[in-house]
Amino acid sequence: MYQRILVAMDDSDSARRGLEEAIRLARVGGGRLLLVHVYEEPLPLSVEGDWSVPTLPAEAWREAGQRLLDQSAAVCARAGVTAQTRLIDAGGRRVGPLVSAAAADWSADLIVVGTHGRRGLDRLLLGSVAEGILRTAHTPVLLLPPPTA
Repeated sequence: MYQRILVAMDDSDSARRGLEEAIRLARVGGGRLLLVHVYEEPLPLSVEGDWSVPTLPAEAWREAGQRLLDQSAAVCARAGVTAQTRLIDAGGRRVGPLVSAAAADWSADLIVVGTHGRRGLDRLLLGSVAEGILRTAHTPVLLLPPPTA
């Protein structure tokens, strides 16, 4: 059974579904979780394609990420599962490899990530964090599709 489960977190229903599954796995096997959120400032590119000033400073993105991790850790505590958190500044790097590196650094047995199910132009523009994790991880990865309505 998995003892060290890394959960890639963002503020989405898919990530919350991933957290629920990771909690279930940890409870069954007596494991613990590492909740990871990678924050990044959005590019200051407007819809019209010209460069503009970002609406929020970097500190606001960091604080929002820490709030997300704190709320997720509280969910784990209520479920009786031990969880640590790690907030990572992307610093212009791709998110997937940063999550994979965190898993290796923590000696994770499993990475759990919710997918967003993006297709077409959205996937091209936004990329796929889940795919980046799959390509770079040396740890098993559990992908959870978006919840159905």
